[in-house]
Amino acid sequence: MINVTELRPGNTFESDGVIYTCLDIDLNKTAMAKMKVKVKSKNVKTGSVLDLSFIGGDKVELLRLDKKQMQYLYDDGTGYVFMDLETYDQISIDKDRLKWESNFLVPEATVTITMYESEIIGVELPAKMTLKIVECEPATRGDTINKAMKDAYLETGLKVKVPLFVENGESIVVFTNDGSYDSRA
Repeated sequence: MINVTELRPGNTFESDGVIYTCLDIDLNKTAMAKMKVKVKSKNVKTGSVLDLSFIGGDKVELLRLDKKQMQYLYDDGTGYVFMDLETYDQISIDKDRLKWESNFLVPEATVTITMYESEIIGVELPAKMTLKIVECEPATRGDTINKAMKDAYLETGLKVKVPLFVENGESIVVFTNDGSYDSRA
């Protein structure tokens, strides 16, 4: 247990049975009142960001999360199966927990799995991933007033806006935080 005033951005802590990551901390001390501590934090399981309020003497439990590099293998119907690259152990994560991440999961993709006491907290994707276009609209000639873009569907089913020069069957690099086009692979 540590005092909330000792929290720093990046620390993971538990408060009221919920696991949070500290994003920012604001300490406010006036002469007439106890120190007020506002911690901008992210709920590790849901991803929601909120401000938690504490008083200077409050304590929280500092946690250590384990991170492992794992390789995505396949979709087993109810979940996604990953393999530990060191021990070759396999785990399955429910599809409901990886709605956004499933847009970037292709066989043999390496991701980081975050765990706390053998409970899977989340999956961290690399910042960019290379995916193949399976279907895209033909380029419309003369449509170049603004930054000309067209729709393309990737091998995972994700719909992305790409420049007109990108063709069907090409591989492109996509940002995993918002699913936007970066470059050709």
